[in-house]
Amino acid sequence: MVGSNRNRRARLALRYMLAVVLLLVMVFPYLYMVLNSLADWAQIDKSLVPTKFTFKSYQWLFSGGETGMARPWLHAFMNSILVSAASTLLMMIFGVMSAYALSKLNFFGRSAINNFVLFHMFFPAIILLIPTFLIIQRAGMYDTYLGMIVPKAVSLWAIFMYTNFFRAVPSVFIEAARLDGASDLKIMFKIMLPMSKSITTVIFLFLLMERWTELLWDMIAVKSDSMLTLNVLLSQMFGPYGSYPGPLYAASTILTLPIILIFLIFSKKFQEGMQFNLK
Repeated sequence: MVGSNRNRRARLALRYMLAVVLLLVMVFPYLYMVLNSLADWAQIDKSLVPTKFTFKSYQWLFSGGETGMARPWLHAFMNSILVSAASTLLMMIFGVMSAYALSKLNFFGRSAINNFVLFHMFFPAIILLIPTFLIIQRAGMYDTYLGMIVPKAVSLWAIFMYTNFFRAVPSVFIEAARLDGASDLKIMFKIMLPMSKSITTVIFLFLLMERWTELLWDMIAVKSDSMLTLNVLLSQMFGPYGSYPGPLYAASTILTLPIILIFLIFSKKFQEGMQFNLK
């Protein structure tokens, strides 16, 4: 009995050790980036863990440093916030409305639309890149915020996720609301959406993260420096800033901070939503 307990403890200890090692392997690249963004320039990329720290890379980043090529980092950061927030909000709204119609309303062609959503989820989006660009160009949205927001305003994945959730909601709630005179719009946003808080958090985090890290479309849709998002600005650093790794690490760290903060704020709801999906 004693030997059995010792073996169990040994296996448990081994599992914890393996888990810690895997966690360090996954987290260390990010820690390395953050540490080097704060490291003294003489120590950047010279050792795994720097010993001297400074904010010089961040100060240099926003001032332009010795090159005199100050870039609109704060403006680009605000552009990223505006574009990501607007696109995510629209994807959520259209996702709820479309999913409610596909799951709770009977109309001609509903099955065909459902099949189209499933098909398009596996369709390579890059194939539609050029047609989408030509459309926004002819619509006068090139080099505008609308040009970055409108093509990213609908997420078929969000529609698919909400549709599956709404199908599991008993129709008795909707029938009771209709008896009280509630419209479909009110049912969507006053009944269905509050009932889906957990799955909404999951969808929101994934959509926001995907839009925040978008690079290709934002590079194509705008050309003015004042319209650039932080992702695009960071991708352009390797020319004039290529010999300054400190500011590169600092810019990359700034890019990741909003996603980490939002995830920490909504982590509890995110876990609840993931547990629901696994059931």
